[in-house]
Amino acid sequence: MLTPMFAENLGQYVDPDIAPSGTLLGLLQRGRGDGTLHALAAPRAEALAALHHCLANDPRRDWQVEHRSLYYARLHRDLNAGLDAVEAHLFAPQDQVDTRPERTGLALSVLGHLSSYGDLRALRLLRRYAARGANWQWALDELAVRDDDAALRRLGPAVLARFPRTPEGEAELATALRDAFEPRPWRLWSEDRRRPEQGERLARAQEQHAFDRWSRQLRSAGPRPGWCVREVLAWAQETPQPPPGHDPAAYDAEQARQQREAAAARCLAAVAGPEDRPALLDAARGGPDAARAVALHHLAERADPEALLLIDEAVTTGPAAVADAARAAFGRMRGPAALERARRWAARDDALGAEAAAMLACRGGQEDAGAVLAALRRTVRAQGCDSDALWPLVDGAGRLAIACAAPVLRHLYRETTSSQLRGRAARALAATDPSFAASFAIECLWDCEETTREIAARSATTGDDRVVERLRNLAADPAEEAGVQSAVRGRLDTGRQPG
Repeated sequence: MLTPMFAENLGQYVDPDIAPSGTLLGLLQRGRGDGTLHALAAPRAEALAALHHCLANDPRRDWQVEHRSLYYARLHRDLNAGLDAVEAHLFAPQDQVDTRPERTGLALSVLGHLSSYGDLRALRLLRRYAARGANWQWALDELAVRDDDAALRRLGPAVLARFPRTPEGEAELATALRDAFEPRPWRLWSEDRRRPEQGERLARAQEQHAFDRWSRQLRSAGPRPGWCVREVLAWAQETPQPPPGHDPAAYDAEQARQQREAAAARCLAAVAGPEDRPALLDAARGGPDAARAVALHHLAERADPEALLLIDEAVTTGPAAVADAARAAFGRMRGPAALERARRWAARDDALGAEAAAMLACRGGQEDAGAVLAALRRTVRAQGCDSDALWPLVDGAGRLAIACAAPVLRHLYRETTSSQLRGRAARALAATDPSFAASFAIECLWDCEETTREIAARSATTGDDRVVERLRNLAADPAEEAGVQSAVRGRLDTGRQPG
């Protein structure tokens, strides 16, 4: 029994339960090309069950950066899957209980791609959901780039009716107008001559938003001209507060703290002079946490002679927030001194060692290949196949063409649940594994990530009949990205084997 990412009875999200990589469901959840190939060869009922499970339970580790919608839309079309299951998911009673975009966003994006392929029912479902569904903004953005003007105008009254004509409702309307990803529908509604009251209301909302922004700027308690180093560090130490009118439940205090520290470091760059170095060194050694983090950031960016020692001390003995800031500060350092210190620290079994190995992977030379490979193997053993620390190490294995890394890269390719990391592994394999063109590159032509498909289009051997047919299909697909189509057409025009 699979545990879905969305718990219907609780209205809460949990970590997605990803099936093993050797199963059809596990392949589809990862967005691997073999998922499509296996689904098309599997019994149709089994393939549909796995596809619908993915649409109803978004399997992505980070839905904001990983792609799945075009991948699932293409499979949905090839299986002639119908839209009953998608409709039931979108309009389930739970839709009015949990309004977060994670529950329905993937299904709505799939409907958008299907409508681009000419599926009129998918287009009608998007219109209906934009008028009635909780995640209406997502549906509206899908329609904004696909629907005609007349249909979008008809949605105006239903969308604006969501906002009561009260001060709170007008404020919510101003926020929705400000946050709209695609402005086209709002422009059509404001210019609709048959409904002049819409234009008047939206104009007032725009004016209110501009006034609120101006008022916030006047009330800003942030840095001002004339501040000195001491005042900037004191401001960094203050606890950020949610802006007026912001939902406290949606306020990310940790993110706000990090943003304030970054802003304070930028301010120091403008106000700090040589005479302020002693004060900054004192703050970096033993100041309050936020001030210490900001001072470390500033000193590291300027390659201060004391910066590396202070970073080591902060990581070794400082509290967690300061240690994280020190590690990040070291990662931003440039120059030969930082690179030489990275060679000494890369074998450390702590966060600073991981940052040092990442620096060698990004900027080191062939003499650093052994350290990068050791860090790659160590990270996979200790943290598994989904650690964010693997990203620069995988890139480094490809950049340095470390042939001995191919086995661990193949393991990562198969097992990671991150389609972004799998794409990086594919790029590294193209540089390290002579068998890539005749193996994983073929599968990658069906991958969910456009960058991975582009790698495959440039690499896959045309000795396999499936490759030429797939290249032709991608070249003719209007939904395919320009980079992929450019690579595909280059291969079809030359007809040459890769390499």
